[in-house]
Amino acid sequence: MKDALRPNDPTLLKSETPSIRTFELKEECGINNLPNQTMAKAIADGFVFNILCVGETACGKSSLLDSLFNTRLDSTPSTHDNTRVCLRKNTYDLFEREIRLKLTVVETAGFGDQINKDESFKIIGDFIDEQFQSYLDEELKIKRNLANYHDTRIHVCLYFINPTGHSLKALDLVTMKYLDTKVNIIPIIAKSDTISKNELQRFKQNILNELNSAGIKIYRFPVDDETLAEENLKANVGLKFITPSQVIVSFFSTFKNLLPLAIVGSNETVKVGNQYVRARQYPWGVVQVENENHCDFKKLRDSLIEKNMLDLIETTHSKHYEIFRRNRLTELGLTDSVDGKQVSISDTLEMKRNELRKELEKREQQLKEKFIEKVKEKELDLKESEKQINDQLTDIKKQYKDQKDKCDEKWRLLEQEMNVFEQRKRANMETIKKGAKKK
Repeated sequence: MKDALRPNDPTLLKSETPSIRTFELKEECGINNLPNQTMAKAIADGFVFNILCVGETACGKSSLLDSLFNTRLDSTPSTHDNTRVCLRKNTYDLFEREIRLKLTVVETAGFGDQINKDESFKIIGDFIDEQFQSYLDEELKIKRNLANYHDTRIHVCLYFINPTGHSLKALDLVTMKYLDTKVNIIPIIAKSDTISKNELQRFKQNILNELNSAGIKIYRFPVDDETLAEENLKANVGLKFITPSQVIVSFFSTFKNLLPLAIVGSNETVKVGNQYVRARQYPWGVVQVENENHCDFKKLRDSLIEKNMLDLIETTHSKHYEIFRRNRLTELGLTDSVDGKQVSISDTLEMKRNELRKELEKREQQLKEKFIEKVKEKELDLKESEKQINDQLTDIKKQYKDQKDKCDEKWRLLEQEMNVFEQRKRANMETIKKGAKKK
């Protein structure tokens, strides 16, 4: 049987759409080991997670982080004397069994301490953009090394809200609104043991109402995973901006709102019963950090680390970084479509190169014309200066000639006087001689 003729026209080859055939393998060939290979590579490479803690001074940021990771991280208490907001960055290597996590913690110092707070949130936003820019610079290099690049992009922002019991401060609303397109924001009520349960529930509802009214988009826990859908839907209750795939059914509306999470952190251990637990000791009793009846710390740790850490990392890359990347490349003149037609990046770069070449040629022509104009102006100035110098030289020569003529005239008159004097002298001498002979 002869082979079917293949079209030689490249356009015909390009227009043909290859059909995909599906085969069910009767015997295993090793494809099912791909997840194991991926897991082994991930364990060998380790993971990177970056946390930004934003909150006023002495709101418990360091204590909460120590409680989250069951360790004592390096932290220096900040004072209220900072004249501007500072960001303190520390990186740690954490090991749990065979898993290595490179954790970077960025904490604000002096946030909300200044009288003029206009620049407070901009400093934080600029820092997040700098991390995006560093990753984009590495991504656009000709010789990239993303496999060994330390990704410093912020994956989650824990925003600490002071437990006032009433409403959010203007600085909180402005800061979260400025950051919601740059980072995943999880609002938490710090030191929630300082207000009563009823005040706490009212405070949570007031915060949710203000966030929704201001259009602030905080992080939504994913519900596409069946194993996590139920608990994440509980956490999403009360939030707007839920996509159709994340509609909350009436069954889950009976659960109380989890966001913002009410948190208590502590570095101290207290003996409760027969075991020591992280807690805060008060004269009236003990507030256990990991007791869900006392605070939402356990829910925060489970949602942040155990269940949704990978989603936070992927959301940062696929959403927030993509927004920054698109805006940055658009500023550089790169685009995916021209006049409604899709173009490749190479075509876009070629068009941009041609535009820059034409712009350079135009600029070069303008510089040439400007240079010629300047030369002509300079020539006119030189000619005018030459004319002035010639006129001055002519005047000097004329003055010299007049002076010379006057001197010559005076010399002539002097010679005449000298001749007359000599004649008189000779005449007198002759007269004197004649008188002497007569005597």
